[in-house]
Amino acid sequence: MPTPQTRCTFAELLADIEAPLRPVCAALRETISEVHGAFVELVWRRQCIASYGVGPKKMSEHYAFIAPQHTHVDLVFYRGVFLNDAEGLLHGKGERQRHVRVDDAASARSAQLKHLIRQAISERLAGSTATRRA
Repeated sequence: MPTPQTRCTFAELLADIEAPLRPVCAALRETISEVHGAFVELVWRRQCIASYGVGPKKMSEHYAFIAPQHTHVDLVFYRGVFLNDAEGLLHGKGERQRHVRVDDAASARSAQLKHLIRQAISERLAGSTATRRA
């Protein structure tokens, strides 16, 4: 069962981060909402992230999370290695995750970022369907 120390609201998460990063995080959330209006959001205060998915299961149904850093915000894609990134926005060397560094609210609303989010949603929907059939 989640405790108040581990889960919180997006507004509470924003209150915990540096003021200059708040509009960037809010713009990323708005972009996710625009692309995927029926998203599932889980916010973890201890990890300082807001995670988004097609269902509540973080590692099997979520596709991305907003992760404020000290000077910027990362939008991390759980399965970013599977996304077609023609614009070269994705960074990272992990086994699956890739992230996009977002420095301002305008970048959070870019068409290229929306395209990556749409792909991530499609990939998770396809993965969730395959998991349910197995």
